[in-house]
Amino acid sequence: MDSDVSALSARLLAHRWLPRTDAQVKRALVDESFRADLEARLAQVGLQLLDNPFAAHVAVGLKADVLDGVFGGRDYQASTMGLTRDEIALVIVIWALIILPKRERQLGRRALDDDGQNDMFGQDKPITHGEEVSAPISEASLLADFGGQLGGKTKMRNFALGKLARLGFIERRNGFVHEGPLLDVLLDYRTLADRIVNGTLADVLAQAGHALPSYDEEMAEEELETEAEEAAEVADAPSEPDTKAAATDGDREA
Repeated sequence: MDSDVSALSARLLAHRWLPRTDAQVKRALVDESFRADLEARLAQVGLQLLDNPFAAHVAVGLKADVLDGVFGGRDYQASTMGLTRDEIALVIVIWALIILPKRERQLGRRALDDDGQNDMFGQDKPITHGEEVSAPISEASLLADFGGQLGGKTKMRNFALGKLARLGFIERRNGFVHEGPLLDVLLDYRTLADRIVNGTLADVLAQAGHALPSYDEEMAEEELETEAEEAAEVADAPSEPDTKAAATDGDREA
């Protein structure tokens, strides 16, 4: 197990994120002992596993007790990952336009082309990830609606969107902005959703023609509590080392 923990730790550091479908990541999500060893290994260097059950990827981030030591005080709060204020605002806008509708579909167990009436047993389905529930937004529409407010269209197109793509927040493909591996991992839905839907940004987005879905806090909390059990149901069978260990124990009893 120690070599597997080391390998997964190294891969997370090297790649910054890994898909939930990765075999070692699956094991970390359903094997409590393996997860504990992984988190202990990461904690030795001030890191923690970042796992949002609604996101298609997992990542690593700094633990709270090392933030000041790494960033030198609280100035980091205004320049996270080297982003300017306009770029941070752009991340929030993109998050609101992609993640909020996506979460509504995930909670309702609906795909992009599903109006919610096709499957009476939809709530029994596991949470879906990826482009089946995550809709892209038009880059041209984003520039037209928010470019003037966030540093200008040229700056947004040539610099801001490129930086967000390099950091893993978004992917740019064929004139559309897609959800990146870190967009739903690094930004906390439970913290942001209520502030956005019931705040000033919702009015700004509505004026630009982007109405946001409602925020159901109780339903979101319930899903977050039960998703771990659902993940275990859809994950692969127990990892090979654990299976062998169980077989060994059975032979001993026999």
